Amino acid sequence: MSDSTLAVLSLLPILAVALFLVVLRWPASRAMPISYLVAAALALFVWKVPPTQVFAASVNGLIVAATLLYIVFGAILLLNTLQESGAMHEIREGFSGITSDRRIQVIIIAWLFGSFIEGAAGFGTPAAVAVPLLVGLGFPAMAAVMAGMMIQCTPVSFGALGTPILVGVNKGLEGDPAVMRYVESMGYEWLDFLAHIGTKVALLHAIAGFFVPLMVVMFLTRFFGKQKRFADGLRVWKFALFAALAMIVPYVLVANLLGPEFPSLFGGLIGLGIVVVAAKKGFLMPKSEDLWDFDDASNWPPEWTGTMSFDSQEHGRARMSLLRAWLPYLLVGLFLVLSRLKQLPIADWLKDKEIVWEGIFGSAITAKVQPLYLPGTIFIVVSLLTFFLHRMKGAHYTKAWAVSGKNIIAASVALVFTVPMVQVFINSAGGAAGYDKMPLALAQGVATLTGQAWPLFATFIGGIGAFVAGSNTVSNMMFSLFQFNVGERILVDPTWVVALQAVGGAAGNVICVHNVVAASAVVGLVGKEGDIIRKTLIHFVYYALFPGAVGYWIIWKADKGILNAGSVIVALIVLAAVTIIYRGTRPKNRGSG
Repeated sequence: MSDSTLAVLSLLPILAVALFLVVLRWPASRAMPISYLVAAALALFVWKVPPTQVFAASVNGLIVAATLLYIVFGAILLLNTLQESGAMHEIREGFSGITSDRRIQVIIIAWLFGSFIEGAAGFGTPAAVAVPLLVGLGFPAMAAVMAGMMIQCTPVSFGALGTPILVGVNKGLEGDPAVMRYVESMGYEWLDFLAHIGTKVALLHAIAGFFVPLMVVMFLTRFFGKQKRFADGLRVWKFALFAALAMIVPYVLVANLLGPEFPSLFGGLIGLGIVVVAAKKGFLMPKSEDLWDFDDASNWPPEWTGTMSFDSQEHGRARMSLLRAWLPYLLVGLFLVLSRLKQLPIADWLKDKEIVWEGIFGSAITAKVQPLYLPGTIFIVVSLLTFFLHRMKGAHYTKAWAVSGKNIIAASVALVFTVPMVQVFINSAGGAAGYDKMPLALAQGVATLTGQAWPLFATFIGGIGAFVAGSNTVSNMMFSLFQFNVGERILVDPTWVVALQAVGGAAGNVICVHNVVAASAVVGLVGKEGDIIRKTLIHFVYYALFPGAVGYWIIWKADKGILNAGSVIVALIVLAAVTIIYRGTRPKNRGSG
């Protein structure tokens, strides 16, 4: 069977998701079972994978789904604990002290706080922390999920202390003879080689990430504003670009000076400190007459809200200091960092307490769960500590557990089919037909068609890998060697192509189905996953295309000159951004969208 035919067949499970979830707007609980059946049928009847392997992949998917649900439950529990203790009221009041402008709030919480949490924990944890915090502040659930997903790009490649690079790219390339020859010819030690790729990844992310906070606020005001116009978001363009620089400048410096472990962690933390101080001093802040807020909640469409509701009243709880109210979130950040620093023995101790099922049903698939290392455990521990720190009554804390248990049930149906589909898709090698697993077959077909234009498509392949697998790390493990080999085949620096893979894999998190399902479940918004992906898909295309074009220009400028397809696309994107900002902020346009 030809490469192009295999590529088309490999695309069918993804097309099923696009058709039923995004186009027809079916809930994930209905769309994902169909996608699972398509993937399983292809594995069994085209790839001729043994039924036991398909069954083992499905069971492994259920185990992974259970770990995701555990994380989601922990996040929901912490959120409900803070609501019942009265801390959420104090946090809302604290933000009002900085600004009541929702555009500034979403930049601080989603972009900066979310980047810090991504750097500490990764694996969707920012959505489990930032999204419910936004809802608790009064954001519509759908707006909070959209914002939480949109920032899941720039910080992701260095999430969980560099795991997508240090594990994903590392495992994807390690031991291959062609890669080892290249490393030796360049005189690198292996870790220096990974750090070298990391610096390129950071540069590409910084270029694309410069516009991310602005895009978040533009989408927020366009889709969820009273007048539904981009112009309302553009009015804070100076603050948005300032917040972008506050994060990406230390991010790039740290990537070059300290390596892949800390760019997102320090970038988010330093940026958060700079921006909050600047906001308190009124630097580039909107004037009092130009503050932006959502319409009254009573006018929100039903699809914007989840099953969780947060009353802005105090419920008669005792008042507490702002520091005490924020302390649980500070503890989450602290515990995440401490539990993931390799220099501390606690990380290895937590990882060692693992449950392993090797060779499921005689296959080569192994399931592994590290329950103490999962962010869900930290959320639950912090919830328990909050009971004492906030001096809660037993009845209030019991209610938090009861409500959280009910909230998690709705998310389980979608994840029960989403993650097994992913596992069948990526464990489809080794069948009697002798084909590569579906992701590689898809990538090979695209590479055959594109030739020297591959750098423009490398990010999209990385994005598709993350869209399906739900992980930049897994996408990098699947495709890094393939991307390296394509780079050598078209006679360019293969490390730039691998860097494009890592950036695209990060961008894919923006539209990843099970990340959207998990983030939505945290705030009780279930069944609207397609509506969210329809919005974030635009952002994904931008975030895959822009770095891809920059990469193409860098890779081919010596042979094709400075003016090539990549530089033209980059110029058009920058020109479009400047034009949009200029036209959207002119005084005469302030009355139109």
